[in-house]
Amino acid sequence: MKITFLGTSSGKTSLKRYHSSILFSLEKYNLLIDAGDGISRTLINNRINFNSINGILFTHLHPDHFSGLPALIVQIKMMNRNKPLEIFIHKSLVEVVEYFIIHSYLLPEKMGFEINYKGFNDDERFNITEKFLFIAKKNSHLHNLEKYQNKYSSLSLYCASFLFESDSKKIIYTSDIGAEEDLLLFSEIVPDLFISEVTHISPLILLEKIKSIKPDMTYLTHYADEDIPALSEIMANLPNALKEKVILAVDNISFDF
Repeated sequence: MKITFLGTSSGKTSLKRYHSSILFSLEKYNLLIDAGDGISRTLINNRINFNSINGILFTHLHPDHFSGLPALIVQIKMMNRNKPLEIFIHKSLVEVVEYFIIHSYLLPEKMGFEINYKGFNDDERFNITEKFLFIAKKNSHLHNLEKYQNKYSSLSLYCASFLFESDSKKIIYTSDIGAEEDLLLFSEIVPDLFISEVTHISPLILLEKIKSIKPDMTYLTHYADEDIPALSEIMANLPNALKEKVILAVDNISFDF
C-alpha cells in the first residue's frame, strides 16, 4: 500500500496547502479519504488521474472534508469515465449525499457512469476489497451540535474515526475529534500506523496518549498555517524515543506502507 497526504491543512483555507485528504493506493484500488473544497486541484497538484480513484470515504460532512465532491464528480465526468465510483458514507448520511449530488444537477441519467453509495454502520467490519477493510466508530466531534437536534430533527451528527486493515497491517485514523477520549476508540488495537488530526486536540495531550497507544509510526495532520511554528518546536523537542516515530505530515508526502 502507498499512502499519500494530499492535503494537511485544517478547515481554514490556506494559499499554500490543501484541506485534509489522504489517498490509500492498493494494487487494484485507490481510496480517497475526504474530498473538501479544492480536492480537484489537490489531485492535479499530486499528478493523480481523477479516473484512478475507485472510491471515496467520508469521515463527516463538514465542508473542508466534503464540499469538493460535486466539483470532483464534474471533472471525472468530463474525463468520460465509464466505471462506477463508490462512495462510502455512514448509513444515516447516504440520502443526504445523494440528494446533494442530484441537486448539484449531476443527474444519474447524464453521468455516463454509476455512483454506488456504500452505507456502513458503526462498529461494522466493512470490506472495500477482499483484503482491505475498515471499521468505523462514532467520535464526539459533532457532539456540540446536539442542542440543535430538536430544531433540525433529521440532522445526522455522525463523524467517525477509523481502523483500516490491509493484510496484516493496521492503521488508525482519528479524523476530526471532539475530546482526547476519541484517541482511544480502538484501544484494544496496537496499530502499525496512527494518523491523527491536531486542530481539535492539544499536540502535547496527543503525544502523551501515543505513549499508551504504542503505534510503530504516527503522522500528525489537519493543522492550520499559524500552528506550524508551535508544532515545529514541539517536534524539534520530542524525546529521542519519539523523534523517529512521530512525523508532521505535509502536503504531497507519500510513503509505502
